[in-house]
Amino acid sequence: MKLLAGGAAIAAVAMLAAAGQARAQVDVSGGGLASACAAAAKNGESAYRFEQVCTESLEREMLIPLDRAGTYVNRGIIKMRTQQYDAAIKDFDTAIRYKSDLAEAYVNRGAARIGARRFGEAVADFDNALTLNVKEPEKAYYNRALAHEWLDDYKAAYLDYQKALEIAPDWELVRVQLARFTVSHAQAQTAPAAAAPKP
Repeated sequence: MKLLAGGAAIAAVAMLAAAGQARAQVDVSGGGLASACAAAAKNGESAYRFEQVCTESLEREMLIPLDRAGTYVNRGIIKMRTQQYDAAIKDFDTAIRYKSDLAEAYVNRGAARIGARRFGEAVADFDNALTLNVKEPEKAYYNRALAHEWLDDYKAAYLDYQKALEIAPDWELVRVQLARFTVSHAQAQTAPAAAAPKP
């Protein structure tokens, strides 16, 4: 199977912008500022005041390690929406230090690394997220497909888009990405039969 990405150069900027559409917000227990931060991340907020809610939570609230890690992830998501990729990566790094098995931290760090054009590192993050059984694996596959495409590995990108669509068949963004590909099947060649051994 040979894969050619159609209009890759034209779609490059759009793909990078689309990378942020596959984020994995983390729910936290209880109420308070950490919950408000989680709600802001979930609802697509990007204003600085929502980032500040997360910061206040981290500075003032007594949080269990999972909720502290989740709050760093949620603040990082808000930062990504304003293209603060390096600052977001720092938040995801801190979340991973608190909870090294938090798959959503890896998905989001990978998305931020795509924004920062660190595509090889992004692929490794999505691999980790999938190994850790991320709650929404379609987001990891989608983002990993974007990173593979930036690395000119069109076959891996196509297969990851296909996997994302298999998991989330109604996700229109994945269909749009797949529509850019042209797939051609090479002529299959069969190996000649082995000669019969001489008696």
